[in-house]
Amino acid sequence: MSTETLGSLTLALLLLIAGATVFGQLAAMLRQPKVVGEIAAGILLGPSLLGLLAPDAMARIFGDGAQDPSTVVLGFLYHLGLLLLMFVSGSSARNILGKQDWRPAAWLLGVGTPLPFFLALAVAPLLPLADFMGAAGSEPAVILVFAIATAVTSIPVISKIFYDLGILHTRFAGLVLGVAVVEDIVLWGVLALATAIASATVAAGAGAVAETVAVHVAANVLYVLVAMTVMPPLLRRLGRARCNIVARHTPIAWIVVVVLGYVSVAAALDVTLAFAALLAGFGIAGGVKGTEQERFRIPLAAIENVSAAVFIPIYFAVVGFRLDFTKGFAPLMVITFLLGSSAAALLSTGLAARLAGFRRLDIVNLAVTRNARGGPGIVLASVAFDAGIINARFFTTLVVTAVLTSQTCGAWLDFVLRKGWPLLSGAGVEEPDKPSVSARHWG
Repeated sequence: MSTETLGSLTLALLLLIAGATVFGQLAAMLRQPKVVGEIAAGILLGPSLLGLLAPDAMARIFGDGAQDPSTVVLGFLYHLGLLLLMFVSGSSARNILGKQDWRPAAWLLGVGTPLPFFLALAVAPLLPLADFMGAAGSEPAVILVFAIATAVTSIPVISKIFYDLGILHTRFAGLVLGVAVVEDIVLWGVLALATAIASATVAAGAGAVAETVAVHVAANVLYVLVAMTVMPPLLRRLGRARCNIVARHTPIAWIVVVVLGYVSVAAALDVTLAFAALLAGFGIAGGVKGTEQERFRIPLAAIENVSAAVFIPIYFAVVGFRLDFTKGFAPLMVITFLLGSSAAALLSTGLAARLAGFRRLDIVNLAVTRNARGGPGIVLASVAFDAGIINARFFTTLVVTAVLTSQTCGAWLDFVLRKGWPLLSGAGVEEPDKPSVSARHWG
């Protein structure tokens, strides 16, 4: 790498990190999720603005073509930010469903999640799927992504919204986050199936798709089962073993080794890497009971701090950078998907909340909050776009929908609290507990 290239790459990182930080803070000051500002910074630096005003300067700074060293390095940092985002998500959400919430959680998971998913599956074949399809040319994969995007709920963004509003400790937050954790694990499994179908379509041709997909699905199912049942207790033993000098003396290095191990095995098995990072966080925290969270509190906090300050903002800024509103923006597609998917999610959650015994304002609060697509919606769009499942126009549609639904969630909950209304009847709004590191930084 020449000095000139290194200098351009350094400037690109400076602009992405500084821009994402500044605009993220501005968004927070305006009571918006930080992710909105971080994506906006990328949009300003990308083809939507800088590329229009000074295309040569943008090409020199951020790279020109897939083989350009700057493009390659920024691509790596983009994926690293995604992996860290998913890892911290998996490691932070533990013990958040109280016993009193098992019944409503069961209704939300049994009705609120599958209903919009299956509604989208039913509607998708009636749509012009060619307008959504990417280079992989796989219609079944597009349909699955369409359904996931309709049903997904954001863990990172709603965690940040809850913290900013001082309600992270409440029953309402515990119920929503607990349901979102289980829901996202299932939906990420479906995304793994979609990427398997897409890769099989490209590599094997239509005749061999079924066999190839069966192998991919089996590998993904086996990976998930092992990661959720065998690995947490195994990692707990390995982390406490006297012979493990890495965990004893440099626990941060041990955590990084675990994450890289999960991702490396996932790559060998063709499992979605972002999903592997989520499961790595689940495993390192001790599984369902989260028994290792306190033990690794300091090293996890250090990783979260650096990730939230540098790598995750880079990821969201690059997401914004890749949005080309001059070519990949279809207003009618955005409006139709935003309204249609929101209606399905709101009505499904409303029905589930009603069956769970909630009434009136409780139902509205749960429905609006669970409609926030946030980080997972953007991650879904990124993974599907990188896999060639969807095209640039649908990628832009998913990202814009994720941002707008998250903004709506934050604005509504802020309005409810300023009115002094309860989020859940009888739950109230108490003084907040000390927030987690991840909750302080994610947007």
